[in-house]
Amino acid sequence: MAAEQDLKLDGGAQEEASSGGGKKKLILIIVAVVLLIGIAVGATMFFMMGGEEEAEGDAAEEVVAEEVVAEEPEIPAQYVVLKPEFVVSFQVGTRQRFLQASIEVMTRQQAVVDALTLHEPMIRNDIIRIMGEQDFKQLRTAEGRVALQKQLLKHLKGAMKREAGTDGVEAVLFTNFVMQ
Repeated sequence: MAAEQDLKLDGGAQEEASSGGGKKKLILIIVAVVLLIGIAVGATMFFMMGGEEEAEGDAAEEVVAEEVVAEEPEIPAQYVVLKPEFVVSFQVGTRQRFLQASIEVMTRQQAVVDALTLHEPMIRNDIIRIMGEQDFKQLRTAEGRVALQKQLLKHLKGAMKREAGTDGVEAVLFTNFVMQ
């Protein structure tokens, strides 16, 4: 009988030791997680505080930059939408192909905006003529579209120089370009 009790006691000591080891592992995991959270919060605070010092230095640089900009006020860009869209047909082999393009002109001068509006029929005619002279297969490539943009920009600058006395056209933008 005493032997049975000794066996039960020895088995109970092993169970307590193994459950105590599990508790120790759980405590170690919790401590490790708390330390990781503390390190993360500390690092975040460090970088946030360091960022404010850098921001103060950047603010001083911005003040200097604003003073330079204040000497030369820049006029915001204006976009003139040439409505309706341009539609040009191409004869490719035996098939009829079409190009539809929405075009906007960017400038910073009100005189150019007024001249574009006043001379829009002439400008539309020239744009359609230039687009119709293009090779359809070349226009299907990105390089072909860029070349067309450059050609239109050059032509519009010349037309505005002639009609408005200034070549203030900065860019010709395709806002829609569909080929079929």
